[in-house]
Amino acid sequence: MADPLKKRIYTYSDYATWPDEERWEIIEGEAYDMSPAPTLNHQRYLRRLVTEFEVYLRGKTCEVFNSPCDVLLPEEGENMDSTTNIVQPDIMVVCDSKKLFENKCCVGAPDLIIEILSPSTASKDIKKKRFLYERFGVKEYWIADPVHKTVQVFILGEDKLYGKSNIYSSEDKINVFIFKELEIDLNIIFA
Repeated sequence: MADPLKKRIYTYSDYATWPDEERWEIIEGEAYDMSPAPTLNHQRYLRRLVTEFEVYLRGKTCEVFNSPCDVLLPEEGENMDSTTNIVQPDIMVVCDSKKLFENKCCVGAPDLIIEILSPSTASKDIKKKRFLYERFGVKEYWIADPVHKTVQVFILGEDKLYGKSNIYSSEDKINVFIFKELEIDLNIIFA
């Protein structure tokens, strides 16, 4: 990979040349290293959440994916190669199969994204990604905190902004906004 200090704006063209064994994200052209690997609790909670969505979505048109899976969020005027926003959310739900590019990545906003906080990425997930997801129209954004066993949920309003978030604890159940019939029991997720 090129030295990040020598180049200021990165694109998907750069990203596509970086070693597969390294995990990176690019937000507004700035590269972010995704190491170290997530903790075992992070992986447990991810697996449990993916399972809940996978079971619910069987036979439906929406699909759930977990990291590492690239999401490209092109700015107006950017093509795929010049995209300066490439993220790897922990979990995403995509309901428009046209966004799934050649079985390789998602181009455009998923309907729901879940980020599970890690000490090395928490600030980016809470601030930068929240605003990025809001700007690109992710309908529902969850931030799961494995340490405090809470989930913060943002819903995109008619004004295209996230309103005040709802915070759920391990004793709560979350009614998924984009799937009215789906309820996630956090007691099971954080057990």
